[in-house]
Order: sequence, then C-alpha cells, then structure tokens
Amino acid sequence: MAAAAYKMISIPEAQDVVLSHTRPLGAVTVGLAGALGRVLAEEVRAPDSLPPFPASIKDGYAVVAADGAGEFPVVGESRAGHLDQLPVAPGSVAYITTGAPVPLGADAVIQVEDTEKLPDGEGGQCRVRICKAARAGQDIRPVGSDIMEGDTVLQAGERVGVAEVGILATVGAVSLRVHATPRVAVLSTGDEVVDPATAPLGPGQIRDANRAMLLAAAAKAGAEVADMGVARDTVGHLEGCLAAAIEQRVDVLITSGGVSMGDRDLIKPLLAREGTIHFGRVRMKPGKPLTFATLTLPQQGGRQMLVFGLPGNPVSSFVCFHLVVLPALRKMGGWAAPELRRVAARLAVDIKLDPERPEYHRCTLQWGPPPPGSAPALKAAVAEAAAAQVGAARCAEDPLHAPPAAAHEAAAHGAAADLGAQELWAVSTGNQISSRLLSARSANAVLEIPCAAGVLKAGSLVSALLIDDLGGMPVPAGGVPVTPGF
Repeated sequence: MAAAAYKMISIPEAQDVVLSHTRPLGAVTVGLAGALGRVLAEEVRAPDSLPPFPASIKDGYAVVAADGAGEFPVVGESRAGHLDQLPVAPGSVAYITTGAPVPLGADAVIQVEDTEKLPDGEGGQCRVRICKAARAGQDIRPVGSDIMEGDTVLQAGERVGVAEVGILATVGAVSLRVHATPRVAVLSTGDEVVDPATAPLGPGQIRDANRAMLLAAAAKAGAEVADMGVARDTVGHLEGCLAAAIEQRVDVLITSGGVSMGDRDLIKPLLAREGTIHFGRVRMKPGKPLTFATLTLPQQGGRQMLVFGLPGNPVSSFVCFHLVVLPALRKMGGWAAPELRRVAARLAVDIKLDPERPEYHRCTLQWGPPPPGSAPALKAAVAEAAAAQVGAARCAEDPLHAPPAAAHEAAAHGAAADLGAQELWAVSTGNQISSRLLSARSANAVLEIPCAAGVLKAGSLVSALLIDDLGGMPVPAGGVPVTPGF
C-alpha cells in the first residue's frame, strides 16, 4: 500500500489505537533494590505493627502521669534497642530516648527540656526534677499508630518511588511481585546514516542522532533496551534486521526513517508483508509519516510485537516517541493511567498557527512572573514605567504629599513578591523545524497548538503535555515567593 493511501488520523486517535493493542506484561519477582520505578503486581501487607511497642516521641523521662510535677528517683533507662527490665512504679521515673520502648508502668513522657537534673541521692541514686505535669499518653506513639498488623501499605498498581522503597523496607517486603518492563529494540535506517563517532563525515553522510536519543528515551522510561544498529536501504538488510529483533524476543521495535513516500522508504512495505499496519499517517506537526504495526509471531507461541516506525527527522522522532511510544511502554510496565499528563500554561511569545496541521510545539515550562523579554513582561514593564511617570509628575506638582521612598520601594517589592501573581509560562525553544534537534533541548513539555490560520498571541492560555520532570524547570530571577507568613 502506498504511503498516501493510509488514512490520516489525529494524535488522540493514534494514541487510542496504540493503547488498544498494548497489554501489560506479566509479573516478575524482584528484590527491594530493584523495585524503584516498578509497578506492583500484588498488594503489600504489614506482617506486624509499627511501632511494635509503645514508643517515646522525645528524649526525656518516662513517668506516671498521675504523679504530676516534683522530684523523683531515676530507676532505670530505656534506649532505642535496649530496655531495662525494672518497671516504673508511682513515685519514680526512667530516662528514655526518642524511639525507645516505654517501660512497663509508665504512661507518659516528659521532654528533657521540662526537667532539671538533681544531685545524686543516697547510694548514688540518680534524681531529677519534673517541672511540668504530664497527661496520660503524652509524647508516646501507641502500638500500631503508624501501621497496624495486616494493613495494606501499598496497593497493586502503585508505582514504587523513593518513599515507597522505605515503606517496603519498613514492613520487611524484600521480595516483590512487579510488572515486567518491556524490552525495546531501536533501529535506525538509511544509507546516509553513520555512527556518531564518524569523523570526518563523507559526502552526503549524517551522524545517527536518533538511535542514541531513542535508546536513552526508552531506558529513561524504564525499558530494557537493545541497540540494533543501522539498516541500509535494501529490502534484504531490513528484513534481516527485523528478523534479528524478533530473535531477541523484544516486545517493541522502534525504527527511525524510511516511513515517508520516497522510493527507498521501505519500512511500511516490510511491515505490511510481515504484520498489520494500524495507521501510517498522522495529522500532526512534526511527524506526519508516523506508523504503527503489530506482528503476531507463531514461531514464538503467537506472542505479539509492537513496531513503531518513526520519521527520520530527529525532532519528529523525539515528539512521536513521547506522544505515542511512551504511553505504550508505560502500559506494558503496568501503569493504570499511561497517558502524558496535561497542564495549562500561558504563552510567553506569539506563535504562528498552521492552517493544515496541529503543532506539538516544544517549550520549557517555568513558574513565576512573565519571563524576561517575553511580550507579557514587556507589556508589564511599559505599564509600570508609565505609572512611574504619572507618579513622578504628581510629585513634582505636589512635593509635600509625595510618598516616602522607603514606603514606595516596599510597596513595589510587595507587588513583585505576590504569590498569586505567579503563573506557569511556556517559553518556546525557538525555531521548530523538524530537523533542528536544538528545539528539543531543555524542553519539558509540548504545547498543543491548534490547526488554524493566524497567530496565537502571547499571554494566551494553552494546554501542554509534560515530557519531563518539572523539578528541573528554570528558576526565575529572584526566585518564587513563598507562602505569606512562612
């Protein structure tokens, strides 16, 4: 089938098609050290309570609350990992450290700041003055106050992060059932494509950026990756590369290049012969030739392999991976909601619209006031300068009623530091041509720019799909204001 014969579909349609053909992988067992980033296939329950004993919240003295304030003999001590067997009877106390078991007979803890050490009594008996009366249960964590025996601490389907690793260790869950991670092979295509180490380049050659980039992207998504090298523009070599990927039993094959309409764009015909192509053109900019196919492999028990044919332009490959491939990898790895997360942001600059295709515009999201140099920032600066001129003119007319300089500066600072004036801003990464990989540099989102004529003005609110962690987004000059009173 010729490339032009494939029906043009939208990205949301393409995503639905891909996810409908994607199945979560089976469960495997991993140790605690291998759990980070994985999705649990089974719930995790606590085998015992935490704390397993009444535990002190502070350093101080374990007391009988009914005794109130006064001077008392110190009959023993309880430290984390060690407890004297001598009980605390009325009229006595025991020294205790944070996290230590509360001795039998004591029902409260007085922090050391509310005590005063006294000279030793008869026979060297330690003594202490309790300066404040305690209430029963004061500064004691009851048994099971954090986790009760039998509690479900993590549900099946939850993704294990750093805190979850700590929870698993707390309940002794050192062997876990998690979803398997997909094995992903990456293959570049094209006679012109050479290894990144090639120098100098020969006539017509380009270094292979896509393979390294896509391997890194798949690995970042948690996949196990396999480098399949570069396929030449011949049917035989491409068939051999596909056979090698199948032999390695990969779950996903990602190719770049060879999916457009040239006489040596051989990926679509190969996939049509070997499997089923579900779409071969997508209404998007960049990435229109994006192709998705499935191969059923009877020689391997009828298992299914997903194949994504990404365009050869690096930015197109970058965008298509995040929009279509990444959600599939997430679903294979057990994510219940594998779609990219969407937020709203304001444009820092005007964006020219495309009347033929919606655009996925690379940008850097940042939180704060309008970014310096942006149209909204310049507009705000002009308005501020105009207001300052009006104020200066009024002061010149009536100098006796001019506000003190310090008060004026404080008011200006207060306005600039208003937390409510901060927003999420989308700063374009510049020229968006699909060959310019620099447009993906520092990008943490792609903007969903509609198909239309004209210009989308700076300050417009648009939707943005997150492709990276916002924890690394730029910090505005002067930082972001904190909660009032903090």
